[in-house]
Amino acid sequence: MGKSTGFKEYKRETIPYRDPMLRLNDYAEIYTDPLENHLQTQGARCMDCGVPFCQSNNGCPVDNLIPEWNDLVYRNRWRDALDRLHLTNNFPEFTGRVCPAPCEGACVLGITEPPVTIKNIENSIIDRGFEENWVQPQPPLNESGQSVAIIGSGPAGLAAAQQLRRAGHKVSVYERADRIGGLLMYGIPNMKLEKRVIDRRVQQLRDEGVEFYTQTHIGKAEEFPAGHINQIMQEANNPITYIAPNDLLNQFNAVLWATGATQARDLPIPGRELNGIHFAMEFLTKNTKSLLDSQLTNDLYISAKDKDVIVIGGGDTGTDCIGTSLRQGCKSLVNFELLPEPPVERAADNPWPQWPKVFRVDYGHEEATQRDGKDPREYCILSKEFISDGLGNLAGIKTVNVAWEKDSSGRFQMTEIAGSEKVWKADLITLSMGFLGPEQTAIEMMDLEKDERSNIRATYGEFSTSVKGVFAAGDCRRGQSLVVWAINEGRGAAKVIDQYLKNLE
Repeated sequence: MGKSTGFKEYKRETIPYRDPMLRLNDYAEIYTDPLENHLQTQGARCMDCGVPFCQSNNGCPVDNLIPEWNDLVYRNRWRDALDRLHLTNNFPEFTGRVCPAPCEGACVLGITEPPVTIKNIENSIIDRGFEENWVQPQPPLNESGQSVAIIGSGPAGLAAAQQLRRAGHKVSVYERADRIGGLLMYGIPNMKLEKRVIDRRVQQLRDEGVEFYTQTHIGKAEEFPAGHINQIMQEANNPITYIAPNDLLNQFNAVLWATGATQARDLPIPGRELNGIHFAMEFLTKNTKSLLDSQLTNDLYISAKDKDVIVIGGGDTGTDCIGTSLRQGCKSLVNFELLPEPPVERAADNPWPQWPKVFRVDYGHEEATQRDGKDPREYCILSKEFISDGLGNLAGIKTVNVAWEKDSSGRFQMTEIAGSEKVWKADLITLSMGFLGPEQTAIEMMDLEKDERSNIRATYGEFSTSVKGVFAAGDCRRGQSLVVWAINEGRGAAKVIDQYLKNLE
């Protein structure tokens, strides 16, 4: 603990984003560069708790050594801080940008004061590491002679690939899109995670000996729905190679499924077939791909320009749809939330160290408020019907307000409020209501056992599936979750697979 009175002397000060009205003009990252003394001061607020709840089950899923690198930053020992950070997290530049920071929600200081700015400090450590050229490839000293195929190049697949390669195994990663990164590449917009940040880390993995195969779908050619990643790739003239999943078992000593949970939750109400209704991932993926391919000059994206846009569903993905629509120049913007507006402070049934379910203003909400003069969110809204213009196109949506009340068992029940029906004008709606699980075709081709939520059945900590030599990690195993949990699972699966391969020798 570098400064024993730091938490008393200094207030929490986060690193500000760029001015909302300026950043709306580009897709560059929203972050500003912090001053070193600012970070040292914020690091001094860490109390080096005897029981650091930031590393507990309610805190950081990868067990980051947070008090240690907070102290090292305070002492200006940045290289040591980077080494401690990399001990538990392969990709702190991803979590430092996109993680909602459960560590801060569990920070002990947060009981009585605003928590330590852990996420800001983490991101600054890794960015400095790249600037100083401290982040270097670490190829294995010896080759094991064993091989692993990893299906999916999101954070779980990449974390597993790096750990297994450094253990000396031959690692091949298969990705059906044309760029490596999975959700990081096409599901998270550039302004929150610039793709150079992914590319530089992927290059490190290449230099360590990981082999990547893009535009390669593990499964079979079939009729994919509009907006599916395979359809998007083909529309952009990116041909896809198909490999039967069981063929991987014949070529490799082990296979890891890390495909994510990409089946989006739909909204099957009347009018769903109308033109102008899109899943959030289709909207975000097409925009990012067009941006990377042509700076949005090829028109292979869904444009919100001059349109009345409604985003159905909140969370990070909903915010990303808001930010993207604003940058495209939408005429108006509304964000429907089914649940009530959260309280400003923790409710009595949401005590520390649980994740604080409180009202937050994310970057997209801030931008919409600055541009339009009001927060875009409308709470307790239930969608009832999409309205047609008579020509097969979306013209609006009919909704009703709802109330939430606890029943006798303490469970919340939703009721519609009579007389609250309303029709909202809209010619573009994005559905951002979460995901149901992984796509099923390839899983069924390999005859993998599934759980009751259609995820691949594999116990956490073991990660082995019903087929010998096949493992699963990340969202395809646990369901929709955070990037930091994907890294946790990728690392955990790599440890299990490494031991499995050693037992084969």
